[in-house]
Amino acid sequence: MKKENSNRYASNKRIILMYISEISGHHSATLAIEEDLRRLEHNLEILNINGFHYTNPISEKIVNRIYMTMIKRLPGIWDYLYDNPRIARKIDKLKAVLHRFNSSKLKRLFDNFQPDVVACTQAFPCGMVADFKKIYNYKVPLVAVLTDYAPHTYWIYETIDYYITPSQETNQRFIKKGVPKEKMIDLGIPFSPRFNEVLPKDVIAQKLGLNLQLPTILIMGGGHGLGPIKRIIESLEESKMQFQEIVVVGANKNLYSNLKMNLTNYRKKILLFGYVNNINEFMDVSEMIITKLGGITTAEALAKRLPMIIVNPIPGQEVNNTEYLTRYGAAIKVDTPFKIREVVEDLFLNPAKLAQMREACGAISKPNASLDIAKLLLDLS
Repeated sequence: MKKENSNRYASNKRIILMYISEISGHHSATLAIEEDLRRLEHNLEILNINGFHYTNPISEKIVNRIYMTMIKRLPGIWDYLYDNPRIARKIDKLKAVLHRFNSSKLKRLFDNFQPDVVACTQAFPCGMVADFKKIYNYKVPLVAVLTDYAPHTYWIYETIDYYITPSQETNQRFIKKGVPKEKMIDLGIPFSPRFNEVLPKDVIAQKLGLNLQLPTILIMGGGHGLGPIKRIIESLEESKMQFQEIVVVGANKNLYSNLKMNLTNYRKKILLFGYVNNINEFMDVSEMIITKLGGITTAEALAKRLPMIIVNPIPGQEVNNTEYLTRYGAAIKVDTPFKIREVVEDLFLNPAKLAQMREACGAISKPNASLDIAKLLLDLS
């Protein structure tokens, strides 16, 4: 890492941030890092790019479709593939061929942009750049930024210079996989600085048309609106307690239309949203969140000290995220959406338990993750 000097963040530095999939936590993470990079240095040149789309635009659509189908309908297959060393060994040759094929495109990109540092928030583009460095003996610092609490084998390349991890537990799991300890820096999962601002609850409630006398539950399914959102709503409908709900279904247009059509049939007050950019406001006005547990949502909720309820997490990264949060008391795992009502009622009837969960969230939160990562990238460039 470069030493600090009086002009610590000089201008004309060039940084590449890579992710995959436009609607994803990986993209949100690069946007958060870019936001803090620009806060620190106004004259930077930043290329925030979908690495998969840049190198394989047709394959990206096919792979994304397969992935979405798998996690929706065949989660058992995803569980088998996720962090399976035997599968990883079998596809090593395929990855090497694909990365070599992509290396000429990356070379044009790197020759034109001439980055001082590269950071990737997803394993696929990180692997491409790592092999590109090896093929061309390219010396640019490469930083892997993890957006989940459990690292998998597909992240591991010898030409990655640093791994930004969310916790010491993650570091230990990487060490067991053979990653040198000195390559790991525990800075947290990056998220937008907006989530560190506390907005007046009454102002948000007035803007949204919420009743401040009633508690609010935030229900989310990530950017794609995944998970049993409709069944969660139905379970909460059975409660005799008085509360209101904010439901965010992201890009899931079919679910949005279905819920919109049936809103008047629900007894509870429900505010329904599609893809939005003010989740921070929804978190500020809520007492708890029922959500699909991606790493970015996790980091945002922890920063807001918002207790989490996780329903039937997707095998792989979501299960690992859930295990981490429940171990520290920041979340409650529910195996079926029909038990949501019981858990919610128990928390509202036991405010001390809800307060303990808020404290647990604060204890493991890393609110300055994106800023700390931005500082590191500037120091490396």
